[in-house]
Amino acid sequence: MKRVITYGTFDLLHYGHINLLRRARALGDYLVVALSTDEFNWNEKHKKCYFTYEQRKNMLEAIRYVDRVIPEENWAQKRTDVHDYDIDVFVMGDDWAGKFDFLKEEGVEVVYLPRTPEISSTQIKQDLHK
Repeated sequence: MKRVITYGTFDLLHYGHINLLRRARALGDYLVVALSTDEFNWNEKHKKCYFTYEQRKNMLEAIRYVDRVIPEENWAQKRTDVHDYDIDVFVMGDDWAGKFDFLKEEGVEVVYLPRTPEISSTQIKQDLHK
């Protein structure tokens, strides 16, 4: 079984997120999503989420491409996650290109997928503020 992992906040879930999850799942047989906790988003990313961690987790678990959701609590956990969950492929959006290449040293394939260009959570928030 080929296991894939991706990370994110997945707040204001939209079709760009679904595209990423679909393409990530297509790279393997089992998709783990590491979902940023509320504390991690606030303390480290300086982001306030509209939906709580539990609400975002419930939405992700309802998506057919997602097999398991785990908490992302810090930046450094990626190296241990790939071992703890027997990950073969690490996937992120291409806005992170090169940032996680160090995981190749752990024997993991690192893939950066193109973002869906016309949609982003940031853009949705900006549009709603207008």
